Amino acid sequence: MATIRRRTEDQLIETYRVSLMNVENQTEIATTMAEYGYDLATITKGRELLGATITAFNFNQQEDNETIQARSDFDVKVSLMTEKYASHRRKAKVAFRKDDVTMKQLGLTGSYSRAYVKWIATMKTFYSGVRSNAAHLAKLLVFKITEDEITACITEINALETTRTLYLKEVGESQEATKAKDKALAELEEWMSDFYAVAKIAMEDKPQLLESLGLLVRS
Repeated sequence: MATIRRRTEDQLIETYRVSLMNVENQTEIATTMAEYGYDLATITKGRELLGATITAFNFNQQEDNETIQARSDFDVKVSLMTEKYASHRRKAKVAFRKDDVTMKQLGLTGSYSRAYVKWIATMKTFYSGVRSNAAHLAKLLVFKITEDEITACITEINALETTRTLYLKEVGESQEATKAKDKALAELEEWMSDFYAVAKIAMEDKPQLLESLGLLVRS
């Protein structure tokens, strides 16, 4: 739905741009509209609203693209960390299967929540608990999980949290940019609605001129 709406706004803005360009460039239209209050100064106001809308529209699109990229970066990190933790957890449950206390301390009992906040907390408990205990590290080394790998995972978890923070920041900025764009477009639409209403009256006997403004006239 977002793609359809974006395309509709693109077309609307382009229609307004062509209308305002033609009312300035075609002498007969300019003269006729001036007689009904849409002189150069008034048309300039419309062009200013159009310019502001285009600027807001482009900025919104830029923010949306940045949000998409930030989400992609976040998803990649989540996927990689999910795979690593699942592998390490599986091996650790075998390594500590006869040590109920350690199993509980490292969060290895039962299943674990996939909800982001709880998932992050579970991984932190596991990796920090292993790294701080030489005996744990020694047991996991048998399963080819090195201390360097444990440390790297802790670093990756921190990077994942940073990436999520950036993503949420981009979401907020995108939402604000959307509000600004919607406001600018609404103001432009209101101005253009009045413009077209007057144009239909001013050129009701000149359908070819109305069509130059993007208004279809039934024959």
